[in-house]
Amino acid sequence: MPNRLAHETSPYLLQHADNPVDWWPWSPEAFAEARRRGVPVLLSVGYSSCHWCHVMAHESFEDEPTAGYLNEHFVSVKVDREERPDIDAVYMEAVQAATGQGGWPMTVFLTPDAEPFYFGTYFPPAPRHGMPGFRQVLEGVRAAWNDRREEVGQVARRIVGDLSERTLAVDTSAPPGPQELHAALLGLTREFDAVRGGFGGAPKFPPSMTLEFLLRHQVRTGSEAALEMAAATCEAMARGGIYDQLGGGFARYSVDATWTVPHFEKMLYDNALLCRAYAHLWRATGSGLARRVALETADFMVRELRTAQGGFASALDADSDDGTGRHVEGAYYVWTPRQLREVLGEEDASIAARYFGVTEEGTFEEGASVLQLPDTDVLVDAARIASVRERLLAARDLRPRPGRDDKIVAAWNGLAVAALAETGAYFDRPDLVQAATDAADLLVRTHMDWHARLSRTSLDGVAGGHAGVLEDYADVAEGFLALSAVTGEGVWVDFAGLLLDTVLVHFTDVDGALFDTADDAEILIRRPQDPTDNATPSGWTAAAGALLTYAAYTGSSAHREAAEKALGVVRTLGPRAPRFISWGLAVAEALLDGPREVAVVGPADHPVTRQLHHTALLSTAPGLAVAFGEPGSEEVPLLKDRPLLEGRPAAYVCRRFTCDAPTADPKALARQLGG
Repeated sequence: MPNRLAHETSPYLLQHADNPVDWWPWSPEAFAEARRRGVPVLLSVGYSSCHWCHVMAHESFEDEPTAGYLNEHFVSVKVDREERPDIDAVYMEAVQAATGQGGWPMTVFLTPDAEPFYFGTYFPPAPRHGMPGFRQVLEGVRAAWNDRREEVGQVARRIVGDLSERTLAVDTSAPPGPQELHAALLGLTREFDAVRGGFGGAPKFPPSMTLEFLLRHQVRTGSEAALEMAAATCEAMARGGIYDQLGGGFARYSVDATWTVPHFEKMLYDNALLCRAYAHLWRATGSGLARRVALETADFMVRELRTAQGGFASALDADSDDGTGRHVEGAYYVWTPRQLREVLGEEDASIAARYFGVTEEGTFEEGASVLQLPDTDVLVDAARIASVRERLLAARDLRPRPGRDDKIVAAWNGLAVAALAETGAYFDRPDLVQAATDAADLLVRTHMDWHARLSRTSLDGVAGGHAGVLEDYADVAEGFLALSAVTGEGVWVDFAGLLLDTVLVHFTDVDGALFDTADDAEILIRRPQDPTDNATPSGWTAAAGALLTYAAYTGSSAHREAAEKALGVVRTLGPRAPRFISWGLAVAEALLDGPREVAVVGPADHPVTRQLHHTALLSTAPGLAVAFGEPGSEEVPLLKDRPLLEGRPAAYVCRRFTCDAPTADPKALARQLGG
C-alpha cells in the first residue's frame, strides 16, 4: 500500500511512495504527529539521481523489519533537496558543523520541534568500514530519546543556538577592486593542477564558475595565466571520461584527479553552466574543441532533458540496468573490447579502442572502460571516427536507459535559457534559441505568478507547492536578460525586472546582504544565507550579476547600488577562497569593466543590423549588455533616443555613463568593444 508520498509531485519522493516505511513529506502535520506520539523525527534528504540514496533505500527503506522499527519508534520525513534547498541547507550546515563533512543521503534525527540532535549521511544496513549499521543507529537514538530525553533536548537546543550565532559578518560598503581580484587569481594559480587541469585533487568537480571568472579576468587584464588555466581545464575535461564522448554532455564529477572515471549522473545545471563556459571559451579563442563541446552539450540538453512542456528536466540517473536486471552505476556508458567488436567488427573495434582508450584491463569496473580521448597526437580518419561514433551511439541507444528526473527546477532552467540562447546566437543555431525561448515561456507561464513570485519546481506543467529561493529569482532573471540580448525582445528585460524587484523587497537585508529565502517564507530553525558557490552560483552572487546587468539595460541606480552592496562579500572572501565564490568574482569583473552597454538600432531584416548585433554578442567584454530594436523603439530603456546614423543601422557603445560616437561599421564596433 503506498505511503503519503504517493500524492507528491517530486520524482524523488515518488520513488519512495511504495516503501514499507510510513513516510511523511515535510509538513507541519508530520511534526504534530511526532508530538502526539512523543517520538523523534527521522529526516532523510536526497535527490533522484543520487547513487547512494538509491543504495540506502534498497538496503534499509525497502527492508520490512527496518521499516517496521522506523514506523513504531519514529515519524519518518523524506525531503527532495532539489525541491527544498532551504531545508537541505539548514540541516546540512548542522551536519557539517557536527561531523566535519556532509553529503547525500543526509540522515538527521530531530525533536518534534524540528531541532536536530544526531547526524549522519549514508548508513549501511550492518556495521561496515567503521560505520555503524543503520539499525544500530536507530536503536541508539531510540534509547537516548527514551532514557535521556532531557539531555537530548539540551543537545538540540545547543545546536540550534550555535547555528543561530553563526552570523555572516559582511561589509557591504564597497565591492572588490582590482587588488582583490588579482589576489583571487593568485589563489587559483596555487590550487591549479598544471598536469591534469582543474583545481584541487580527487574527487574533481567541473569548475564552471571559476572558468567564467578566468575568462573575464583575462579580457580585463590581459592575463595569459588566466586564459591558460581556463583552456587547459576545458580541454582536459572534454578529453576525459567526465564528458560523454558519444552523446555529449558532462557527468556530475570525476572520482579521480585525472577526469577518467565520472560519477555518472548528468545534471541540468552542470551542463547548462559548462555549455555556456565552452561557448565563451570559443568566443575568446576560436577553439574548435570548445565550439564542438558547446554545441554537443547544447544538443544533449535538448535531446535528453527537454520535456513535453518545453522545459528541461533536472537530471539523468547514474545507474541503469546492465542487461541482467541489476541496476549498476555507469552501465549505460561503459564499454569492453568485446562489446566494441560486437558493434564494429575487428578492424574498427581496434581503431575505436585506441582512439577512446578502451583496454582489456578497463578503467572502470569488471574490465569495462569509460570512453576518453587520451591520445592528442594520433592521426585519425575523421570520417571513419564519425562512423564509429554513430554506430556506437546507435548501439548504446538500445541499452536500458538511465532514469530521468522530470522535475523542472526554475533556477536550473534559467541557467539553461542563458546557455542555449547564447550558444544558438554564436553558432547560427536558431533551433537552440527557440528551445531557450520555449523554456523561458514555461517559466513565466507555470512558475511565475501575478505578484512576480516564483515556484521552485513544476512537473508535467503543474507548479509545485514550494516557494522559489534566491537562486531561482537570480538565475531566471539572468536567463531572461541573456535571451533578450539575443532576440531583441524587451519583454524579457521587463520580466527580469519584476523578479529582481522581488529580490530587493523580500530577500535583501537592510545592509544590502542577501538571504536565500524570502522574508515571508516558511520559518525554519535558521534563515539560510550562503554567499558561496556550490554546484551552481550562489543565489547571492547570481543576484548581484543579474541586478548589475538589469541596471545596464535600464539605468536604474537602485539596482546597480544593490549589486555593488551584494558584492561586498566578494571583497572579503575572494582573496581567501576564490574557488568558492567564483561567480561573485566574475560579476566583480563586469562591474570593473563598466559593464559596457551596446544599443543596436536598425530594421531587423537589414544585413548591417544583423552584423552589428552579432558583432556585439561576440564581444568578450565582461557582463556586456546588448539591446537591439527598430528605430524609435523604447522597448528597452537602453534603446531610447538612439536614432539611425544618416539613415543607416547604428550601434551605440556606452560605459560608465560615457558614450562613444555611434558607428555603422561592424569592424569599428568590434574595435570599440575590444579595448
